[in-house]
Amino acid sequence: MSNPRDVVVIVGSLRKASLNRRLARTLIEVAPAALKLEIVEIGTLPLYNQDLDDDPPSAWTAFRERIRSADGVIFVTPEYNRSVPAPLKNAIDVGSRPYGKSAWSRKPAAVVSGSPGATGGFGANHHLRQSLVFLDMPAMQQPEAYIGHADKLFDESGRMTNDSTREFLGKVLQAYAAWLERNAA
Repeated sequence: MSNPRDVVVIVGSLRKASLNRRLARTLIEVAPAALKLEIVEIGTLPLYNQDLDDDPPSAWTAFRERIRSADGVIFVTPEYNRSVPAPLKNAIDVGSRPYGKSAWSRKPAAVVSGSPGATGGFGANHHLRQSLVFLDMPAMQQPEAYIGHADKLFDESGRMTNDSTREFLGKVLQAYAAWLERNAA
């Protein structure tokens, strides 16, 4: 068997007990052997400022290098005001600059969104996909992953207790593993 593909997981919410962080941890638990998932933190990235491109903060450089070294990226995000949270947008901007040197380019992506509401972060999921098109990131189309009523899926320790959602997330990752193989740079 070959080595598993290195996949970066970017969680849009910074909150320790975030539902989307819990979803990301569940993805790690149910990942097939073909994938090695790792959450890469975005909370300490300084805000993107083009004035710093010639002498970037070390956090930007380390983040960009980690994205470049990955085989693919899975975004796990809540919905804030029908879009993605500011820290996630900042991470996308930091990774895409300076212009013409994007760390995201050609990284096969998947988007999982979750919320306490019934639509499961649909707006954020689709808004993020608009950015992925510009970033030249082939985004997996199916299965779509909108996890509604996410606040009902976990126990007090943060472990997912809903077997059908765990199974669904496993299927999402199986599809992503195949997508990654077809679209790897």
